[in-house]
Amino acid sequence: MDHRTDVKQHDHHHHHEHDLDHPEHHGHTHEVQPQLRAQRPTREQLSHIKGWGADLDRANRPGVPMERTPPRYTPADIAEPVPQAQKVEVLVSTERPGITQVFGTVQPPSGLSGMLRRAAFAMTENDIRRWLVLLLADRVNVVEGVVEDLAHGHVPNILGEMGIKSEWQHNKQGLVKKAAIAGAIGAAAWYLMKRRDERY
Repeated sequence: MDHRTDVKQHDHHHHHEHDLDHPEHHGHTHEVQPQLRAQRPTREQLSHIKGWGADLDRANRPGVPMERTPPRYTPADIAEPVPQAQKVEVLVSTERPGITQVFGTVQPPSGLSGMLRRAAFAMTENDIRRWLVLLLADRVNVVEGVVEDLAHGHVPNILGEMGIKSEWQHNKQGLVKKAAIAGAIGAAAWYLMKRRDERY
């Protein structure tokens, strides 16, 4: 009889809704881990943290409203910076034909890659061909750099500059995969060219 009474009492404890905030309702007389129920810090205690409160309700968010009243305007009488002296060709977008005050001069357009870049900059920025031609110009410029090194008597360490040794040391699987893909593409190109020659 005592056993059945214990079972009924046990069932009674598990039919009510659990309340984690009040463990004494579960028949416990003390908290197992009271250190985990530390008091929640107040807003004032957390206000020294940069960015704190960004996910609060908009009405309680520290950064709202972001705009000032009256709004801050940049004075119109600020002098423009002195423009950089233009000593090399600078390619500009058709959307903004003017040259900016500061621009890069390390690698001006030259050679075949320069011709490709000039053709690309003649197109609008929303034309996908512009970006594809610029990507092609970058690849052509790499070959031009190798040719220029050879012309000056310097044999470039192409494999070393590509990081083949480090890749083999740290990423063998990736290097083998890249080599397999490159080999497959080369074999496919050779096969297609051979078929074209046989057909014509």
